[in-house]
Amino acid sequence: MASYDASPGVGVYATIRPHEGETMTEPSGSPVVHTASAEWKPLPIPGVSVKSLRRDASGHSTSLVRFEPGTRFPAHNHPAGEEVFVVEGDFQVGRHRLTAGDYIYTPPGEKHAASTEGGCLIIVTLPRPVEFLEG
Repeated sequence: MASYDASPGVGVYATIRPHEGETMTEPSGSPVVHTASAEWKPLPIPGVSVKSLRRDASGHSTSLVRFEPGTRFPAHNHPAGEEVFVVEGDFQVGRHRLTAGDYIYTPPGEKHAASTEGGCLIIVTLPRPVEFLEG
């Protein structure tokens, strides 16, 4: 198994720190979502509910998604890709089994189903909505 150095490179610091003579300021109008008080909204797929964190007019979205134990999400296509971070539980994406702390990027055009045995909480970022392959 290849190792991965997760420490940020010099370029990261150059990007996030202020240039000489500049000061950092609070971003104006940055929305804060207090997920503890947000309502879970059920999806049409039994056992799956969502809290929207961000959605824009182009269809780009970031959501907190909860899967009840034993839930299966039907086969679907990602026309613009997908990012998933597992907050807790287990999550099966195609042939990949993920657990808390794992991340997966699905490239545009990839098709798969997803499921969980024990339930999970994930953060999902989609540039465009998924296209379902099953009726």
